[in-house]
Amino acid sequence: MEKYQATAIAHPNIALIKYWGNRDHEMRIPENGSISFNLGSLYTKTTVIFNPSLEIDSLEINGIQTLNSGLKRISNFLKIVREWTSTPYYAQVISENNFPMGAGIASSAAAFASLSLASIKALGLFLTEKDLSRLARRGSGSACRSIPQGFVEWLPGRDDQESFSYSFASVNHWDLVDVIAIVAKNHKSVGSTAGHALANSSPLQRVRVADAPRRLGIGKNAILQRDFNELAEIVELDSNLMHSVMMTSNPSLFYWEPATISIMKAVPEWRQQGIPACYTLDAGPNVHIICQSEYANDVVNLVNQITGVLQVMVSPVGGGAYLVEE
Repeated sequence: MEKYQATAIAHPNIALIKYWGNRDHEMRIPENGSISFNLGSLYTKTTVIFNPSLEIDSLEINGIQTLNSGLKRISNFLKIVREWTSTPYYAQVISENNFPMGAGIASSAAAFASLSLASIKALGLFLTEKDLSRLARRGSGSACRSIPQGFVEWLPGRDDQESFSYSFASVNHWDLVDVIAIVAKNHKSVGSTAGHALANSSPLQRVRVADAPRRLGIGKNAILQRDFNELAEIVELDSNLMHSVMMTSNPSLFYWEPATISIMKAVPEWRQQGIPACYTLDAGPNVHIICQSEYANDVVNLVNQITGVLQVMVSPVGGGAYLVEE
């Protein structure tokens, strides 16, 4: 019996202007636009095998069979793929990462971006980059930003057709690096999907969303002009605003660890001392320190001196999702 198989690789991304909260939870239409860049050193590799003999979907991550909520989320996404492609077959999904999962390094973004591309290819179909990002968005909002290459903007749109991502600057546009300080490797207790649903319970969310277009415009222009000081200020403000919403949601979400706060206090001091670096955090305790590549070693050395840092990962700007030959 014929099987339908393909493999794809995608990178996680780090949002410089954040996505937090949905206008439409089911379709993952965001409250505001966001910008990011892909992390070229980190990746998820996903193989999808649609098999007519299977009676259910299955999921293996890093060699371990995954059940419960993880499998359910994948099955719900594959149901969308089956609807888009009019394919009745269930699938075996085999995925591997070279970075910690569920700790605020956008593992779901890389996972659903690679799953989207592999699924469509396995079924012999072609989607434009725009439509592939729309599909990936249905699995994880930030996954749509891992489809294009380099520096990416996610247009919030008002519906499924209008909400997609595109590249506004190439991988080689600006030699930035993300120095990731890992202060906790365990899965966070409240995942991003649940967190987005809480956003509007914070009295600060409306203010954050209303000001988002201004912050996005400043951030995008700073990238296009390669103005690091301008970028640093708006990136840190945007990250602080998102975490303020999290902390004032009901129930509250406190992702920070002591080492998180130590790094957040140290980075602006390094900037005043002449090292162009800024911090940003996704929904987790680990800190992303953005800097120009020539300062990466200095930043790594400084981060390693902070108590509570378990590991440091370094990534340049990366490309988009791509297929791998079997």
